[in-house]
Formats: sequence, structure tokens, C-alpha cells
Amino acid sequence: MALTLTLPVATGKLQPYTLQGTTPVQPAKGLKFNRIAYSAAHVVADPLAVVDPWVNCAIDWDATIAYRQHLWSLGLGVAEAMDTAQRGMGLDWPTSLELIRRSLDAAKETPGALVASGCGTDHLVLENVKTVDEVIAGYEEQMAAIEKLGGKLIVMASRALARVAKSPADYERVYDRILSQAQQPVVLHWLGEMFDPALAGYWGSSDVEKAMDTALGIIAAHPDKVDGIKISLLDKDKEIAMRRRLPAGVRMYTGDDFNYAELIAGDGHGSELFHGQSDALLGIFDAIAPAASAALGELAQGNTEKFHAILGPTVSLSRHIFAAPTRFYKTGVVFMAWLNGHQKHFTMVGGQQSTRSLQHFAELFRLADAANLLEHPELATQRMKTLLAMHGVQA
Repeated sequence: MALTLTLPVATGKLQPYTLQGTTPVQPAKGLKFNRIAYSAAHVVADPLAVVDPWVNCAIDWDATIAYRQHLWSLGLGVAEAMDTAQRGMGLDWPTSLELIRRSLDAAKETPGALVASGCGTDHLVLENVKTVDEVIAGYEEQMAAIEKLGGKLIVMASRALARVAKSPADYERVYDRILSQAQQPVVLHWLGEMFDPALAGYWGSSDVEKAMDTALGIIAAHPDKVDGIKISLLDKDKEIAMRRRLPAGVRMYTGDDFNYAELIAGDGHGSELFHGQSDALLGIFDAIAPAASAALGELAQGNTEKFHAILGPTVSLSRHIFAAPTRFYKTGVVFMAWLNGHQKHFTMVGGQQSTRSLQHFAELFRLADAANLLEHPELATQRMKTLLAMHGVQA
């Protein structure tokens, strides 16, 4: 029997919508990937905690770790305590470190589970930071805490560094210091200002080409300490250009939530493997995990057409979730987790569930259905009707 509900459309009117009724994406068991694929995983808020949601951070630890176990079961790695987990938008450093500790502990119980953890300077009071030395000390404090737990580092872009740096030389000084003392190769993180306006002009220039030169120079000076770099600029041409200039053996981790399918598939450029393809470190992989797993499995088998057939339909959904203001994409990611039964509620740390409109959620629902990503269509429909009722719509 077809599932139907009433959804708002762009004109502001209500129209019936019938789910397409196709089988949700089911990845094959046991397939190995030929790309490293990290999902930047979200956190599940605790809606029963006696806190002020805009002020205090309350996490449902059991549900949060259960979702990471779900990602690992699909063959995906976890990029922990990143912006998808609302780092800098409700998730503070003490809670981030506890999240990292719990995730690393859980990974030990899961053979083959990959975890890399965000290391930044977000514990510093931004307005009080005056010098590059304070930024270095901030990074070192988080590095030491994560490495003490045995964690692999993702060196996140620093709002504090963007605030106090006077030139590319300041970035070179900070990253040279951090990379020289890292215990194992790290993943660098270049997050564009569309994700965080406070990071405008990162690497010391608002000219992307000049910024890229600085980042590449830092990597070239420490190729043995850099596993790869994740860039989130939502510009595939810039990613490809940088990918082709990386030192041999250094990976490009795509953070392009608009063009990830073609970037991961690659163009086969050059003789150096990583110059012709991207690995992945993506927030959208949280929301489309089964499709990501199924597609990567097909790619590893050489079935490029099947890879694109599975992943291609998810791109429209991702572009919607990451639509401007892009920094609010976390709301769509958590909404998908709620629709698919991975958490019991649709509340977020910092009350961030309020950052998108009912129109946005209705279109997200339609696009998720079109991409075969509603894992339990009856449950998803029931929950969508609940949200509609809260907005005065009888579906």
C-alpha cells in the first residue's frame, strides 16, 4: 500500500506526496573499499537533561556511540568531534574530548574501525587571543590530550589563527610547529568561509590560489607527517588542482558535499595514485551512510556505473542539506538520523533544530525518498507527519 502525506511546496501551498515505494539502499556485506572514507558523525543530544539548551551541552552518549557503531558496520570511518558534531556550534572542548575518548574506546571493540579526531583551538576565548604563540599553545593542549588517548589527529582550521595571523608566514610557523611534533601523520583541514565565516582568508590570503600555495608549501615541508588534507570549498576544480599538486603519498580527502561522487571516482590523472582520485571525509556521509557504503563497494569492484547510479541521486539531497547558510547543514543531517530511526527525537545541541524551515524539511524528505535513503519508510512518514503537526499541518 502506497504511503501518502501532505507536504508544503515552494508556493506555500500544501500538496499530497506519495512515496515512490522503492527498496531502500542495502549495501552488500563484507565488501572492501579502495578509498578511505570517513563520515564526520553527528552527536545525539539528550532531550531529557535539565539544562538550558542554548547554554549547556547535554549528550545522549549511548545513542551517539551507537550511531558510530552503525557507521563502522557499513565500513565507514568516523571523523570525530568535527563541525558535523557541532564543534564550535554548541559542542565545547571538554565535551569534545569526552566524545573522542568514548569513540576511541568503542572502536577498540570493533575490528577495523577507523577513527580520526578533530584537534583545534576552540577552547580559547577568541576575543582574548592576541598572539600566534597563544594559538600554538592552544593546538598543543588539544594535541596532547588526544594523542594521550592514542588518537589520530585531524588538525582543524583555527578561528583564533585566522583572527591573529598577519601573513602566510604566521600560518607556516604554526603548522610547522604542530606537524613537527605530531606522533603520527595527521589530516589537515581547510574549511571554507561558507562553512564558517570566521575562517575567511585562511592560510593568509583571500585569494584561494595564494592560500593554496601556502598550504601546499607547508605539506611539502612535512610530507611524512601529513596523511592528507581535507578541503571543504565546494569547488571541484580547486580541489582537483590542489590534488594534482600534492606530494606523492599524500591523500586528498574531499570535503565537497556538492561534487563528492565525481571527485571520489576520480579522473585517473597522472601516474601518482592520489593525484587522480579523492578519498572522503564528508559530513553528508553521516546522512547517506548506506548509499555511501554500497557505492564504495561497487567502486572497489570496478563497477563505476553502479557507483554513480547509487551515489548520483544522493547529490541533490546533499546540495539541499548544505544550501546556504551552509553552516546550518548539521540540522539536515540530524533530521535524517531521526527519520531513519537512529535517534528517538529531533532535538539538537544548542537548539540547532530550529535553523531550517518546514519547507526545507519537506523538500529534504522528498529528496531522501527519491534517493532511496528512507531506511524505514513507514517510520519516516510517521515522523514527518509529527513534524508537520507541530507546524499546524494535518498531514
